[in-house]
Amino acid sequence: MTCHLVALCVDANEPVVVGRFWAGVLGWELADDPQDGVVLLPADDSGFRIRFLPTDLPKVGQNHAHFDLTSASLVDQERTVAKALQLGGRHIDVGQLPEEEHVVLADPEGNEFCVIEPGNNFLADCGFIGALAGDGSRQVGYFWSAALGWPLVWDQDEETAIRAPHGGPKFTWGGPPLMPKVGKSRLHFDIAPPEGGDQAAEVERLLALGARRADIGQGDVDWVVMVDPDGREFCVLTPR
Repeated sequence: MTCHLVALCVDANEPVVVGRFWAGVLGWELADDPQDGVVLLPADDSGFRIRFLPTDLPKVGQNHAHFDLTSASLVDQERTVAKALQLGGRHIDVGQLPEEEHVVLADPEGNEFCVIEPGNNFLADCGFIGALAGDGSRQVGYFWSAALGWPLVWDQDEETAIRAPHGGPKFTWGGPPLMPKVGKSRLHFDIAPPEGGDQAAEVERLLALGARRADIGQGDVDWVVMVDPDGREFCVLTPR
């Protein structure tokens, strides 16, 4: 048995503001979240929700993962950039080179993302969200492949990528050197066993794959907080 990805969760000081930005960029529906945040419901084959959850902590440093948005043409790329800027995004410098053709932006709370140039072969058969591009080791790519049951679609030079069997975005990890972890990750996965599954058994399976339990002050809740082999938090929900 494997878990399925329920949501990508993003900590936000103003969840509604950030949620409206991404709803506008992606064209996804915005709804209320049970934990006082907001959630975006996928309008494509991504297969997971995006939850924006309230936090008082400020963003510190660069996120360990970001979206790569695809473009069908240069005009399409320019249109996406213009829409993001109009909705409250901004250009940022993360060390990209002048000759690189992708555009690096940030949402209203500084969460980085890239608008990729047309003709990118790696993302050619992906949708608008081409990838969730992450900082991570080869080991963590193997871990998430086994945890979710998603096949590896790239495994070279310590870089890995996985993708759901049905399609959707690729999840990538760039290999060493890894960015230092500063506090709790601002992004994390919510995963869950399927309906009729066993949460405790799934936690034990994930421990055997290299995960560890974690205490982030969650208290008495019905989900289990864990960290992957790179120390990034994720939550194992009850079956659904």
